Amino acid sequence: MDTLKFITAGNVDDGKSTLIGRLLYDSHSIHTDQLGVLQKQSKNISKNSDIDLALVTDGLRAEREQGITIDVAYKYFATNKRKFIIADAPGHEQYTRNMVTGVSNSDLIIILIDARNGVTTQTKRHASIGSLMGLKKVIVAINKMDIEDYSEQVYDKIRSDFQALLPNLHYDQVNYVPISALVGDNIVTNSENTPWYQGPSILEILETVEIETQENLPSRFQVQYVIRPQEDALHDYRGYAGLVLTGKYNVGDKIRVLPANIETKIVRLESDLQDVEQVVAGDNAVVHLEDDIDISRGDSFILLQDNVTQSNKLSSWVCWLDSQDLQVGKPYILQHRFKSVRVKIKAITQRWDVNNWEFIPADKVGLNDIAQIEIQSNQALVFDSFLENNKTGNAILVDETSHNTVGALMIL
Repeated sequence: MDTLKFITAGNVDDGKSTLIGRLLYDSHSIHTDQLGVLQKQSKNISKNSDIDLALVTDGLRAEREQGITIDVAYKYFATNKRKFIIADAPGHEQYTRNMVTGVSNSDLIIILIDARNGVTTQTKRHASIGSLMGLKKVIVAINKMDIEDYSEQVYDKIRSDFQALLPNLHYDQVNYVPISALVGDNIVTNSENTPWYQGPSILEILETVEIETQENLPSRFQVQYVIRPQEDALHDYRGYAGLVLTGKYNVGDKIRVLPANIETKIVRLESDLQDVEQVVAGDNAVVHLEDDIDISRGDSFILLQDNVTQSNKLSSWVCWLDSQDLQVGKPYILQHRFKSVRVKIKAITQRWDVNNWEFIPADKVGLNDIAQIEIQSNQALVFDSFLENNKTGNAILVDETSHNTVGALMIL
């Protein structure tokens, strides 16, 4: 059974946490003992005997006291068709960086729109972040339709407004669903309150949407740890442990070790302490090579026939995560999975102005800004474009002095 990872996004109080709670509740994915706790907490907070479904994901004390989502909350559930990992992202602009974290690990985004307010600036911001970070599938959930008397005209107007944004985005599958997360309309099953809507429910879309498999992408493996016991019993043992990021590797495959650019062959593969003939994307593996080569943490293995970019100059989108502005010319640490290099920001090319929906020249990048920058490193990096392979096309920037993570990179 495969797993779909998706994220919910939208304005504050658009009902993201309630939607997730409704999905879990109506699909019978909340345990009986947890229901009892939720009922008690709901009475304490709202003086209402009904369950406050938002409490399923709003786990921090500050979130429950304020009735908002601050951090990304992850929930897991399954139906008889598929497993799901849900990321509930905060709606406040000041927590955009938290939302970026959730998007980076998702296959699909659900953008909630309050039927009373329509498409807002924050709607545009979340739609653009999802698109910039390579998501191809989006569900536009028009929520609180019960407050608008399930008006088809309201639904059509919001759908038309969001459609007008699509030429600037890169989504290839867009579903529009009129819902009430509070009541449960069109969440798990279709509602009689919207007879004019003939499409699938939210859960039906989630169960049937096609997931792009990482196994079909070019093969990428980065060394996390060199295993060399140097014991009498394992005198000749030399293995390279890491995660198969994408693609697959077989015993006998000819590979290239980068950045040394040395050709060799895989002679043995281990996974879960067993010898195997093949490892695929998502497998933790130990790779044994035919030749003794000087290989270190962060080096990459690619199939001999594959191509990959090697350069110490790169262009990248950055979502800035720090309260201190980005400084051109200042040294930072770029962490590319298990590879760390010192870099300098050479230039800011442009910044995304979500209010006017356009790219503008910029000389500064501040907290939660999204901008395109030029980077130069002191060593060559091995990477792919983020849109082609998000496993090898992402990285983070770390401040050398504070050791804070200051930027999330999507390499171009």
